[in-house]
Amino acid sequence: MARLTALAGGIVVVLALTAMPVAAHEHPSGITDLVTPAVVRVEAVSHVEITLLDHVGELRHVERSYDFPFGAGTGTVVNPDGTIVTLRRLVENPDDVAVLAANKIFAEHHKVKIPADDDKHRLSDPILDRHLRDCYPPKNDTATCIIDVTTEITVFPNVSPASPDGFKVKLAEKGPDPDSPAVLVPVTPVVGGVGMPTAPLADKVPAQEGSPTSVAGFLGRPGPKVAHTVEIAHLGKGGSSGESGRPFADPEKKTDEPVKMGGLADKGLAGAPVIGEKDGHVIGLLVGGGKDGRMIGVREITGLLTKAKVVPRRGAIDTAFEAALTRYHTKYYTEAAPGFQRVLELYPGNVVAAELLKTSLAKRGGPEDQGTRKTAVTPEASTPLWPYLIAAGVLFLAAGGGAYLLWRRRAADEVEEEDAPQPLAGSPAYDDGAGQTVVVRRSPSFPAVPQQQVLTAPDPVIKYCTSCGMRLGPAHRFCGYCGHPSET
Repeated sequence: MARLTALAGGIVVVLALTAMPVAAHEHPSGITDLVTPAVVRVEAVSHVEITLLDHVGELRHVERSYDFPFGAGTGTVVNPDGTIVTLRRLVENPDDVAVLAANKIFAEHHKVKIPADDDKHRLSDPILDRHLRDCYPPKNDTATCIIDVTTEITVFPNVSPASPDGFKVKLAEKGPDPDSPAVLVPVTPVVGGVGMPTAPLADKVPAQEGSPTSVAGFLGRPGPKVAHTVEIAHLGKGGSSGESGRPFADPEKKTDEPVKMGGLADKGLAGAPVIGEKDGHVIGLLVGGGKDGRMIGVREITGLLTKAKVVPRRGAIDTAFEAALTRYHTKYYTEAAPGFQRVLELYPGNVVAAELLKTSLAKRGGPEDQGTRKTAVTPEASTPLWPYLIAAGVLFLAAGGGAYLLWRRRAADEVEEEDAPQPLAGSPAYDDGAGQTVVVRRSPSFPAVPQQQVLTAPDPVIKYCTSCGMRLGPAHRFCGYCGHPSET
């Protein structure tokens, strides 16, 4: 009976769970939303101040100032204080801009043809040639040029309205190669406030070949006409990325992803975060270019951050944003809207939060809003009754079957009691407190004798004297008291 009851209870639970509306786990379509608020545009310029000491004719000092842009790409904020990770080649000029500036100022002032590059050239005029060679670095006692080179790195955050000037950062740490990570910190430290939105970093790169990823970055300065760009890619064969990086490869072979990602790197996505599909965390940075787009892994990023003594962490903006984002992607728009409003109070320019707030307000209280659908009692939203009826029927049948089996068991017990041998008349009652019954087995050579029921004759008829009423014996013909005959 206990087993039947447990089985019936399990069936009822299964049917009830089947009937109840369960929210299926669906991967959020906006998996990159955790990262895109922290994506920034990085632009680097080599600024050269040069003074030419002209000794050819009259002594003159010719001063020029040149800016040579050399790096433009994408970075990712990893700490509320504004610490950014990007690529070394975006913030360190590989060219010798001092030589480039010397060629430029000499060509402009002396009206001679010198290529505008960073190679050291020779002139046919021996006097001008000597002065040009004395203008090139390194500086010496006979130098004809005084050159000062600085690098200016500007970051343009993903805010609205767009920041026309951005903010200045400096190189804090760099890897050994041009496509190695680089760590940037603000020139002016952030004082007070809650800082900037940050992106979460993953623990490792997915090892599985074909793992889907997303790459988010900017193809220009953020503004009304330039929003962040998101592209899908898949990891190629290989484990943790090494110095050469992890390749991309489309498992369905429909797209040449190395070429696609290389072209995007050349257009401004170099250094962009590569976002894992599992939880939306950064698993690497986009490197390469041309026909070979690749990825360096997150362990290279965290290793360099450790070397720079920077701890990647999230802030108050991220906590509020992630809570609102969870409600948004589960379609609880009424509850998501206040969360996004709180994010905008902490960081008024957050483009992603503003866009999601707009959508939440538009869908708040509508048919898609799960919060409204849970509270509203409508026939469409009510749970169907038939599963509960089936469950009740199964439980009733189980209870009925148990009752029937119990009745059969009791009936069998009654039959056994009736068939059991009863004590003979005049014999002592059975002793319920008798000792343990000893079972004696018979030898196989002596078959068991079936028990026989002993029948007893009924008592003889008792007669009485019809004259005086005294009891007569069986063989008495006359009453022993009054002598009256027994048979009259």
